[in-house]
Amino acid sequence: MRDYEILLVDDDALILDTLGPAIESAGYRVTTAANGTEAIEKLTRCHFDLVLTDLVMESVDGIGVVKKAKEVNPDAMAIILTGFGGITSAIDALRLGADDYLLKPCENEEILFRISTCLEKLEFKRKIKAYEEMLPVCCVCKKIRDDSGKEPGSGEFMSVEQFIVTKAGLSVTSTYCPECGKKAIEELNDL
Repeated sequence: MRDYEILLVDDDALILDTLGPAIESAGYRVTTAANGTEAIEKLTRCHFDLVLTDLVMESVDGIGVVKKAKEVNPDAMAIILTGFGGITSAIDALRLGADDYLLKPCENEEILFRISTCLEKLEFKRKIKAYEEMLPVCCVCKKIRDDSGKEPGSGEFMSVEQFIVTKAGLSVTSTYCPECGKKAIEELNDL
């Protein structure tokens, strides 16, 4: 399992002291924050894959923590955990960037399941991002498929030179790399 970094934020020390170790025992690395202000400070200094935060806290609430987490790392996942929940607060939390919402009290198994589900979604997002950044190149002729504006996999193949001119707007000149230049000189000398 990948080493995931989780920030657990709650103004209730009992939650931090019981839930933190339970999450760690499932194989995750946990950093705790006793309030929203401390959480925001930690978010600006460290990378977190997931933030699990209480909703109602003094000065900076859970929504503020989620907003900051998404600002510093748009791919970070966020779960709101609250004892003051209702449909309206759940909808607001999800609309403002939370990926899940849980009511206190809840079993550790449920929290661990939700954490696992969020981290699976994170991995899917990372894979999709990686696939979107890949450039399809034919392994034989080295032509590049241009899928822009088309269904992925349905674009037309073009030469590297065409791709550079079309997509990057650069002019292409022909030259030799050092190895090919040396080889070409050797072939000329053999004539």
